[in-house]
Amino acid sequence: MAASPADFACWLVERDTGGRVRGAPTRLRLGDLPPGDLLVRVGFSSLNYKDGLAATGHPGVAKRLPQIPGIDAAGRVVESADGRFKVGDRVLVSGREFGAGAWGGWSEYARVPADWALALPPSLSEEEAATLGVAGLTAALSVKRLLAQALKPGDGEILVTGSTGGVGSLALMILAGLGFKVVASTGKPERAAWLAELGASRVIDRHSLEDDSTTPLLKSAWAGVVDSVGGLTLATALRSTRTGGCVTACGLVGGTELALTVHPFILRGITLCGIDSAWTPAPEREELLALLAGPWRPAGLAKITRRVALADLAPEIEAILAGRIAGRTLVGIGG
Repeated sequence: MAASPADFACWLVERDTGGRVRGAPTRLRLGDLPPGDLLVRVGFSSLNYKDGLAATGHPGVAKRLPQIPGIDAAGRVVESADGRFKVGDRVLVSGREFGAGAWGGWSEYARVPADWALALPPSLSEEEAATLGVAGLTAALSVKRLLAQALKPGDGEILVTGSTGGVGSLALMILAGLGFKVVASTGKPERAAWLAELGASRVIDRHSLEDDSTTPLLKSAWAGVVDSVGGLTLATALRSTRTGGCVTACGLVGGTELALTVHPFILRGITLCGIDSAWTPAPEREELLALLAGPWRPAGLAKITRRVALADLAPEIEAILAGRIAGRTLVGIGG
């Protein structure tokens, strides 16, 4: 059946009669969508680790079922009850509860509060906007926080952990584009040449950042760190950051515990910045998107992007949860 404003395709996660959580392509009607100021015809979405969790019904992400995953959606407004947007406007919907507590972007149509939408800069296509998405906003916010601590390219190496992931690869490209020497940490040695192509000055094994000793401080190495892993990796990075350095933290795939003393903060004056682009105020999110569309535009965006269709997401969900995906996965919805 051809898609129409009354009948559209989506990826719906629900609990079957046997109590098992299942996700699959299905069709809904506009009346099934939640209330909201804007109705957006989605062209592109993306696949993120958080989406993988939502697609498997993880209760910490998919807060209620049924659920439509997808924390990013780029498309055009087809209905608007908010004066900030008119029909035909191109928007990126991301962050807030989109794709977690509320239905997300793996759907040909999404109805959302206007505060969740960002107008796309003229130089940014819908495809590029979805590719960047929350990962791009998170990477850009991390870089902005480093620069706010007066870090300059000549101050030393910047470590990026989880560098083959969406946030890591985008942060790597942004920092390299700004002239920083970036050290990429990864557990995928086969991706070393790829990371170098993105701008890494050198690549290190992630296990070198897993120091579980009780030593409060390690040898100074990094002027700054963009960490998307958490756990022991983050603790090791903090203990090995130089005096006056800055570490940004936005991930937890390596664990949620942070085992360290206060010594990095009171003896080296290190700043630890938590990064949460999802709830960053709209004016700053607009600023970040403008930077990504302009002076911070990742030069190698196509190099880190692969495209999949909505109907083919099942093996991709499994792959991202198993850590087998590098870069960004663009989901073609209606574009």
